[in-house]
Amino acid sequence: MITGELKSQVDKLWESFWSGGVANPLTVIEQITYLLFIRRLDEIQLLEEKKANIAGIPIQRVIFNKEQQHLRWSEFTNKGPEAMFELFTRAEAGGMTVFDHMKQVGGSSGSIFADYMKGATFMIPTPRLLDQVVQMIDKIKMEDRDTKGDLYEYLLSKIATAGTNGQFRTPRHIIKMMVDMVEPQKEEVICDPACGSSGFLVAAGEYFRENHEDYFLEKDFREHYHNKMFNGVEFDATMLRIGAMNLNLHGIDNPNLIAKDALSESNADIRDAYTLILANPPFKGSLDYDSVEKSILQKVKTKKTELLFLGLILRILKTGGRCAVIVPDGVLFGSSKAHKQIREEIISRHRLEGVVSMPSGVFKPYAGVSTAILFFTKTGTGGTDKVWFYDMKADGFSLDDKRTPLDKAYQGESALEVSLDDTAKTSAVKHENNNIPDIIGRWGNRDQEKDNPRTAQSFMVPFEEIKANDWDLSINRYKEIEYEEVDYDPPKDIISAIRELQKENQKDLDALEELLK
Repeated sequence: MITGELKSQVDKLWESFWSGGVANPLTVIEQITYLLFIRRLDEIQLLEEKKANIAGIPIQRVIFNKEQQHLRWSEFTNKGPEAMFELFTRAEAGGMTVFDHMKQVGGSSGSIFADYMKGATFMIPTPRLLDQVVQMIDKIKMEDRDTKGDLYEYLLSKIATAGTNGQFRTPRHIIKMMVDMVEPQKEEVICDPACGSSGFLVAAGEYFRENHEDYFLEKDFREHYHNKMFNGVEFDATMLRIGAMNLNLHGIDNPNLIAKDALSESNADIRDAYTLILANPPFKGSLDYDSVEKSILQKVKTKKTELLFLGLILRILKTGGRCAVIVPDGVLFGSSKAHKQIREEIISRHRLEGVVSMPSGVFKPYAGVSTAILFFTKTGTGGTDKVWFYDMKADGFSLDDKRTPLDKAYQGESALEVSLDDTAKTSAVKHENNNIPDIIGRWGNRDQEKDNPRTAQSFMVPFEEIKANDWDLSINRYKEIEYEEVDYDPPKDIISAIRELQKENQKDLDALEELLK
C-alpha cells in the first residue's frame, strides 16, 4: 500500500509540472515515465559494474560507454539546471542527448521495454522545471519492487482523477476482484487485447506474488513469468510506453506488448494463443467493416467495438482458455441481430459460467454507463449448463462522481488508489457497503447456489431458460423482487392526523404573531 510520504512526493512532482506549464495529465505521466526509465538505465549499469568488479571481468552489457558517462542519471543530477537542460536538448558534436541515448539504447538494457521508448518526445519546456522534477525523482527511494509499483499506480490514478484519458483506467479494486475470481494458474498465458496502462496484467502478476510466492523459487516459472506469461495489445504508442513501465516497475521484465489495432487485419495472425483473457475493451465507437479482421466479422457482424472485441476474444483464446471481460449492459440484452448472435455464440458454443451485474456508478466520474462482467470458457462444443448471476449493489465507494470510500477498510483512499482488502480472498460475508468479498466468496462456492431463490442476490439460471429468452443475460430478466405488504392507517385516521397538525401549526403562528405586536 502506498505510504503518505510517497504520496506527498508524487503530489509535489505532479504540482511542479502543472505550475511549470505542462497541464495535460497524460503528458505529465509520459515525461515522468521517460525520466524513470533514464534513471533505471543507470541503475542497471551500476549493477553490471558491481557484478564485473566482484567477478574481476569486463562488463557484460554496456549501456553507457566511456564517451557517454555524462548522459548517466548519477552524473547529470549533479549539474546546474542550464547544463542539465543542454544535455537533454543539445548534443555535442558527434554525440547524442540524454533523450537520444534513451531512444537508441534498444535492447542493450536487457529488456524489450527499451523498444517502446523509441518514439518518445521530450516535452519539459524549461531548465528550471527539468531540474525540479529530476531532483524530486532522485529523492524517491525505489530500491524494492513494491515501492516502484505503488509509485506508478498512484501516478496512474491521477490520470483518471484528472478526467483525461480515464477510459484507460479501470478501477483497481474491480480489476483485483476479477483476477481473484479467475485465480490465474501457474502455466497461464495471459492477454489483455485493449491493455492501455496494463492494469489487468499487473494485477495478475501481483496475484502470484501474493498467493504463490513459492513459485518464484522455480527457474522454469520465473522464465515463463518474465517472458511469456503477460501479453497485451494496444494501438496508442503513449499508452504502450506507460503500460510497459507499469509492468517493468512491478517486476515483470519482458512483457509482450504489441503495437497494433487489435481488431484490424494487422492483428489477424494471433489465434488460439492465450489461456486467460482479462479485459475492459472500449465501449463506445464503431468501425467500418473494411477495417475489421474478417474472422471476427464471421463471429459477429457489427460495427460496435464492444461486440467486436468479444468476437476477437473467442478467436485469440485457446480451447479451454478462460475469459473475464467487462461489457456495457447493452451487450446483455440488446435486441439487434449482432447482439443476439454473439450471446448465442458464447452461451451455446462455449461455456458461460457467470454474469456479475455492476451498478452504473462504478466507472464514475468519467463514465456513468451500467456494466457487467462475463466469465466464460472457450470450448467450441458448448457446455453451458447453469449460469451464475450476481447483482452487485455496492463496491465499497459511493456511486456518485466523488466515489467516496464507504467501507472502513478503504477510509482515506480514493476508488482509484486502493487494493482490495486481503480478507476479500476468502470471506463470503456480505457488507452492505461492499459486495466484493461476498462476490468472491459465493463465486468460489457457486455450485452450492443452484437452489438459491431468484430473490437472492445471487442465483443460478439454467441454459434452457436463457435460450427461451432469446439469449438475454440481463439479471432483471430472471431476478424476482419480493414486495413487502405495507399496512397503512385508514384514510379517515390520516385526515384526522393532518387536521391536528394544522391546528398545532395555527397555534404556533398565532403565538409568533403575538410576539411581533
